Amino acid sequence: MTRALGNASLTMINGGDFRLDGGAMHGVVPKTIWNKLVSCDDHNRVTYATNCLLVEIGGKRVLVETGNGDKFPAKLKEIYGIDHDRSAAAALRELGVEPESIDVVVLTHLHFDHVGGCTRRRASSDRSGPGSIEPVFPRARHVVQRVELDAARHAHERNRASYLPENIDPLEAAGLFQVVDGEVEVAPGVTVIPTPGHSHGHQSVLIDGGAGEKALFLGDVVPTSIHVPLPWIMGYDLDVEGTLASKKRLYARADAERWLLLFGHDRHHGAYLAHDDRGQPVAGPLVDL
Repeated sequence: MTRALGNASLTMINGGDFRLDGGAMHGVVPKTIWNKLVSCDDHNRVTYATNCLLVEIGGKRVLVETGNGDKFPAKLKEIYGIDHDRSAAAALRELGVEPESIDVVVLTHLHFDHVGGCTRRRASSDRSGPGSIEPVFPRARHVVQRVELDAARHAHERNRASYLPENIDPLEAAGLFQVVDGEVEVAPGVTVIPTPGHSHGHQSVLIDGGAGEKALFLGDVVPTSIHVPLPWIMGYDLDVEGTLASKKRLYARADAERWLLLFGHDRHHGAYLAHDDRGQPVAGPLVDL
């Protein structure tokens, strides 16, 4: 399903479902509260989508995020509850869009569930073992904040499991990264906005379709509609207070310009910002693309 946003066309695709610990996903919010809103399995894991957004605007095709990809070994598939090899490239082909036609890939950050679909394992011609890893979108500039790429290059004990070399090194070797600093327009009507907290170099993506119609792909600063209220911040975030500050800045702009908020991990794709009876931000009625 595709949604028009002024002169832009937005299509959300799923780069593969996976499962994450419900406690970590909801931070300081007790399970007695979050479990009323989402269900978990016997291992306390909640199922999430990895939403990727295809933006067609100004004669360009921009892909925001690439999902988990299809390179997971069996052990990680078991840990993250992945029972499929669903790639963003396959989902695009189902829409009649070839990966080679993507002009720009925008990555909110370089964790495996956002950048995994940027690379694939080439089939081995001699059946001697796994093939080498290559970029999936060979024509595309892959936009990332400089702070984020530096963090991925110098991962530490707290974030090393999220920054996987097989997702990042082939892009560097091919010279496909476009490294930016701060708020930058990276394609007609597509601007990245730094939203640090989840990671130090996290960015969100603003799409301006013209005629006052705008949408913001939030990434992991607000991963689902449940996380819209200010206190709902993931335990995965490196800087919780940084996430809180990023949310406040975004909400002020979203309120003033009536942005459609798009979520990276919700089965429902977006919502406009609303407020509860105390004036606190919440997700309005959910919409799908």
